[in-house]
Formats: sequence, structure tokens, C-alpha cells
Amino acid sequence: MNTNISRILVVDDEPDIRRLVCEILEDEGYQVAMAENASEARELKKINDPNLILLDIWMPDSDGITLLKEWVVEDEALCPVVMMSGHGSVEAAVEATRLGAYDFLEKPLSLAKLLLIVERALEASNLQKENAGLKQQLITDIEPVGKSAAVARTKDQLKRLAQHEARVLFVGEAGVGKEMYARYLHNNSAHRHGPFIDVAVGSISPENSAVEFFGKEDTGKIYPGLLERAHNGTLFLGEIGGMDKETQLRLLSALESSSFLRVGGSQAVRVDVRVVASTRIALDEEVKAGRFRQDLYYLLNEVTLEIPPLREHSEDVPALLSFYVDYFVNQDKLPFRRFSIAAQNFLRNYSWRGNIRELKNLVQRLMILGVGEDIELEEVKLALGSVVSDVYTSSSVPEFFNLPLKEARDHFEKAYLEYHFEKNGGSVAKLAAAVGMERTHLYRKLHSLNIKL
Repeated sequence: MNTNISRILVVDDEPDIRRLVCEILEDEGYQVAMAENASEARELKKINDPNLILLDIWMPDSDGITLLKEWVVEDEALCPVVMMSGHGSVEAAVEATRLGAYDFLEKPLSLAKLLLIVERALEASNLQKENAGLKQQLITDIEPVGKSAAVARTKDQLKRLAQHEARVLFVGEAGVGKEMYARYLHNNSAHRHGPFIDVAVGSISPENSAVEFFGKEDTGKIYPGLLERAHNGTLFLGEIGGMDKETQLRLLSALESSSFLRVGGSQAVRVDVRVVASTRIALDEEVKAGRFRQDLYYLLNEVTLEIPPLREHSEDVPALLSFYVDYFVNQDKLPFRRFSIAAQNFLRNYSWRGNIRELKNLVQRLMILGVGEDIELEEVKLALGSVVSDVYTSSSVPEFFNLPLKEARDHFEKAYLEYHFEKNGGSVAKLAAAVGMERTHLYRKLHSLNIKL
């Protein structure tokens, strides 16, 4: 599998233009997918994960400007988008650029200009990925925080497991940090130089599940799935109990044979992937109830590792508070704040039903919505005991009020949704009911705000 070929998505309702652009780009060595309308473009973008999109403005079902707006909102790491139009105007070019388009091409296309812009846009895409990689490196370098016996024991077990290929099932309550421990396993294993692909299994709809996991072949074009993208690395299946029965069967077959067929394909694909999984529910009970395959359960559960809840190593709370303060200062550029000794002592004895995720979200809320360098006990009690808006008791203006509207809204929406996510025990279904959103729209919002499921 060659992962160095740049993937380009061409979206245009005119067949002749699609074919011409496709042939030119394929002659240059690019991998090209083609869509004739916005609906098909949405699906191919999700499946193909392109490095560059060439997007026509005028299409029958939805115009390109509207589609660009949608993608900018949904995808923080959107690849460069070059707009194309046979009805070029200064207004359209300005609007596209304002929304974040990389460039604008007028039809009839100048092939020399097309190739020049494609080359430059892909250079920008590579730079964007390098920057994202540096940011991701900060995440992957994070170790489980704490010096308690429970954390030290778990890290020691993972270091030993990392030297073998046994599949590990991480078991624990919502928010205990199962993904972080899975990353720790990956970072200490022979797969450390490969990708770590994190999948929230419950967020994949059953009708898209096969394509998401195993990829797709269509008219000679290959769209890699999660297993292929995790080649030479680790695929982490978060909350595996949410997987539909058909995908369970296909995954079982893939793990047993170390190969699989893409949807629509006829040739077996072999990959070297370490698959690990997590669950907050009792999978053995799901097996007894007939909702989870027993053979897949035993295959994924070669080693069970239980991650303890935070209340069982509460001596780590001060270190976790300090860690997440530094994390949000560095990652989100939030103003530094420190927890008073009284606040730290109170939080050491707090029940932490949402575990480390609840602690992280509490720190974020207090740093976004609070004022002043010190976080005192009363502010902590208020934040824990009431809804997010109740922190507006200070006569001072919250820090995020000074941000542009979109950033301020994103800060608030993220804090609001994470608060209700904790309150509803990590259930997306309950969260959707609590906040009054349709689940499909809610999944998109959670993804756009980078809220982990």
C-alpha cells in the first residue's frame, strides 16, 4: 500500500470536465476520485480523506460555496480546496477565499495553471499535515499522569504487554482514560512509528460501517478503510460493544486471516495492524444476550486490562489538575490559572463519577469561564454543583467574551456539551435527548468540537 500518493477529489457536474481533469491528474501520478454532485462529494470526502479538493461552484443539488461552508464548520483539518467555475466573478472568488478556499480557477480551465495550483496546494496540504503532526506528537507523547500505585502498576503492565502482539481489551468506567492507556501501549510497542487510529465505534452508523472499516473499490478507484489506514500501526476500537453484528463478523474474519476484501473488491488486502479495544459495559453479558459475538469477544480479549476509576487513586488529582491547566494553556492558549490548596483538597475527596474526563472538562470550564489567576474553593463548588452558566456570578467579564464570536461560541458549545455528556454517563443517546439535538447532527457537532466519545 503506497501512502505517499496524493489523493485528489474532483467535484464537478460536467462529465467531460471530470474525465479531462482526472486523466491529466492521473498522468501526473495522483490518485483521483470523482463526484458529480454534492451528495456524492460528501461521501467520497469521508471515505477517501483527500489531500486536495477541486470543487465546482455550480452543481444541481447544492452549490460549491454552501458545501465549502459545511466542510469548514465540520472539519478543523480541512485540506486545501480549489474552487472552479465557468461563471467566474470577483464576488464569487472573494467569497470563496473568505471562507477558506485555497484558490479559484475559471473555466475553461488552463491546464498549465491547473497543474501549478494543484502542486502548490498539495505543498500547502503537506505543510498543514506536518503542523498537525507536531500538534499530534504533543498528544501522543502524553503519558498517563500520576505516581500512585494504581497508575504505576498499569503502566508497568502495559510496558510488558507492548513487547508482545497480544490483543488487549481495556475495561473501565467512562472517562477513566482507556484511549490514553492504549496510546501508551502503542508508543512502547514495535508499532510506535506507525499510525495510531482511534475509532469511536458507536459513532459509525451500521449502513456505513463496512466501508468505514474495510474501504471500498469503485470503478477502479480505491478508498482505504480504517484497517488499511492503520497499516504498520495500531487500531484502537473505542467502546467495541457498539459495533453492529455484520461488521463484527467481517472484523472477526479479518483478524483471523490478517486479510480482508474491500467493499466491491475481489482481491484480498493484507495489513499489519495491532487491534486493541475498550469497553465500559460488561461484554460477557452482551455475549450472553446475543448482542456481541462470542468468538470475536475471545479474539479481542486475549488480555484484559482494567483501568481503575479516579476515586481509587485520588492522590493523583493534584497532579492531574496541574497537568490539564498546562495542557489548556499550551493547546488552547487559555490564560493560566492555579487551583488553591483548599480547592485541591476538596477535589481529592470528590466522587468523580465522570473520572479523568470529568476532571479535564472541569479544568477547561474554569479556565474558559472563570476570571483571576487563582481558582478558589467556592468557584470549584459552584462549577460542580450547577450548570455552566452559573459561573457568571462575578461582575468581571469571562475571558472568552473577548474572543471573536465564532471562537467564543465554540468554547461555550464545547463546555456545554461536555458538561451534559458527563451528566448523562457518556451516553450519546441520552446526551441527544438532554440537549434536544438529532443524533446525526450531534455526532457532527461532537466531531467538529473534537469531543471524544
